[in-house]
Amino acid sequence: MKFKRKVFLETGRLDIAPLIDVVFLLLIFFMLTSSFIFQPGIRVNLPKAVTSEVLQKELLIVTITRDNEVFINERPHSGEELVSRIRHAAKGDHPLLIKADKSADVGKIIEVWDICRQVDIKQISIATTQ
Repeated sequence: MKFKRKVFLETGRLDIAPLIDVVFLLLIFFMLTSSFIFQPGIRVNLPKAVTSEVLQKELLIVTITRDNEVFINERPHSGEELVSRIRHAAKGDHPLLIKADKSADVGKIIEVWDICRQVDIKQISIATTQ
């Protein structure tokens, strides 16, 4: 007597729903944990320095672009306006931060520095990257 063996091959199906759930959760996790920091304002390529420090005080920020345009707190200023605005800041005894582009003229940076020294600003800093 011969017995017939019945072999059934089931074709497997891969359920993709749990995979989609895991990928979606990973996407949400990475979106929430990553930080996107965009600094609004004037684009300046700062020079690098090894011994830079972070300033925490309220500052008057003078920005000098690569085209030698001078901005004070993101507003464009020229000759006499620049002197009067810096003089006004000196009365408030605020420290001053000069953010100068790497390719800005050193002469323009020195000119702003001299104006600051003329109006007797005690603390002048130059912005750099580490």
